[in-house]
Amino acid sequence: MITRIREVRRARGMTLDDVARACDPPTTPQTVGRLETGTRTVSIGWLNRIAKALGVDAQDLVERGEAGDLKVAAILGPGGAVAPRRSAIVVPPRVDPGQVALTVAASIGDYRAGDEIWCDTLQPDGYAQALNRDVLIPRPAGRFLFGRLINRDEEKLQILPLEAGGRQQVVANPPWLGMAVKLVRGL
Repeated sequence: MITRIREVRRARGMTLDDVARACDPPTTPQTVGRLETGTRTVSIGWLNRIAKALGVDAQDLVERGEAGDLKVAAILGPGGAVAPRRSAIVVPPRVDPGQVALTVAASIGDYRAGDEIWCDTLQPDGYAQALNRDVLIPRPAGRFLFGRLINRDEEKLQILPLEAGGRQQVVANPPWLGMAVKLVRGL
């Protein structure tokens, strides 16, 4: 059985030791590593233990192909939204078609470090439904802009930044935008 234990563990920001200690009963980091790499057979019992330790359903740890992955499109930090340095996913992978996500690396505006913001992708004819909502806008060279869409006309979008005192930005209509629809925040 091909599992996604490593992907999910990394998406949760946990080490092998964190997962091993969170298991009930606790196990060793080496055992978790062997289960991740497939050098040890993953039984249903192990799958359930690891899933519980990671805070996901067991089915989220089973490889199902690319259809269920919610890819991280950008990471939000004090310098703005940027493309991730390596591919990443957000868990759980059950998503609607066309959704993307961004993760928050440092608190900004109403968002806290560790938050996941799920976005529905919209084409230009659907931008009006994103008015007064937070949006992710792709920019040239792998950059992104994230803020509140306050106005739209046929040629441009007007975006308010998340931080207080920031200047409004005007952007030519992009080929798509992501409208924030779900905030996932660990408690």
